[in-house]
Amino acid sequence: MLTFHIHLNPECTPLMRDFDLKEEWTHRRSGGAPNRPEDPRSPYERDRSRLMHTSGFRRLQGKTQVLGVGESDFHRTRLTHSMEVAQIARGLVHILKERSPDNQYLPSYSLIEATALAHDIGHPPHGHSGEIALNCAMRDYGGFEGNAQTLRLLARQEPYSDHYGLDLARRTLLGVLKYPAAYSQVSREEWPDPPAHPNELKRKNWTPPKCYFDEDQEIVDWILDPLSKEDRDSFQALSRPPSAHKNGKTQHKSLDASIMDVADDIAYGVHDLEDAITLDLIEKQDLEEQIESALDPDWGKEVGISDPKSLAENLARRGSRKQAVGKLVHAFLQSTYLTRRDTFEAPILDLTVRMKEPARDFLTTLDDLKFEKVINQATTQQLEYRGRLLIVRLFDALASDPESLLKSRYRKQHEEASDEQAAHCVICDYIAGMTDEYATEIYERLYVPRNGRVSAAR
Repeated sequence: MLTFHIHLNPECTPLMRDFDLKEEWTHRRSGGAPNRPEDPRSPYERDRSRLMHTSGFRRLQGKTQVLGVGESDFHRTRLTHSMEVAQIARGLVHILKERSPDNQYLPSYSLIEATALAHDIGHPPHGHSGEIALNCAMRDYGGFEGNAQTLRLLARQEPYSDHYGLDLARRTLLGVLKYPAAYSQVSREEWPDPPAHPNELKRKNWTPPKCYFDEDQEIVDWILDPLSKEDRDSFQALSRPPSAHKNGKTQHKSLDASIMDVADDIAYGVHDLEDAITLDLIEKQDLEEQIESALDPDWGKEVGISDPKSLAENLARRGSRKQAVGKLVHAFLQSTYLTRRDTFEAPILDLTVRMKEPARDFLTTLDDLKFEKVINQATTQQLEYRGRLLIVRLFDALASDPESLLKSRYRKQHEEASDEQAAHCVICDYIAGMTDEYATEIYERLYVPRNGRVSAAR
């Protein structure tokens, strides 16, 4: 057995096993790859290319990130957010490789980019409002959750292969598996009665658990197959079991998922904050107050942002905003480190990336500011309410007469569905894949008098 040495946090005691480097992690569920003898790309470079050319990835340009698509031509969509997560994740891997040059378990740049580009591909139209609405609509048919839909889309639905979706490499799918527990394992024990009318759908009542779908257990079993039984069981353990009115919570992520998750947090916390500032939703005084109260002086000095007032001024001023945003991103990246849990035999699970506490607290403060000034405002909540209402009513209409109202490809799948749950999943897949604009167009064609036109089905 080979032994490798890596440089980690001082408190880490490396225990390396070579099986994380075996060919098994590049395997695909189909058992093969296209026969292209002269193709020099690695399996993960192929995965990245497949993702970037999918219709699901392109549709992210029309899906809400924080602010609704169509509210402005400036702010981020799910597509630009995913691209920024990929860029930040690549930068983070670069830093980690410089700090631990002998670590052979860190992902390649193409692998982490593929993981990051894929991480939001299953999220439905109208952001988390759409996710909540679909979870309510699917309450008796396996539920709905955006991360679970991502795995379903990548491993089953994307039309690259007949039965395996994009047929991505095993390690790519492991990185996408952010929450390694089935819906039924983490779902709250009691759900409220369904609303008598779509207008009564409350966000807090139907927030789904972070999970994968129960029907995708075979896919997860395949992803985790190279691991020991002990590692599989520990990896899927919960940090909080479900209770009557609260969803459970998973405990662990793989190394690649932890890198992608940190990059996602940074992109969400910094770049989406930039949107809010540019659209005059957050003012200079708000920035000054929050930054001054939250910035740890020692950490700020360490990363070169020790002057809260100057940082707030640069964020507020158009000419210096991009540089200030870049400085923040760099500060957070420099504050991450590779460490071990000392829980797993497999380094690909035991190694994880974390952010120093002062940096994490500061990032949380930026998120809190965005929630207070943007997400919790009445105008934003009104848009979220409209999104929930639209998706629920759209689902009800399509489910009432799928033979007539579904587009041809989904109609055929609905006719061939093995049971009622599979039939409802077809309707859910159709809606989850829509852009905000397309969902609104179909809704208006169904419900708004004198609206809509006959066109080719998308």
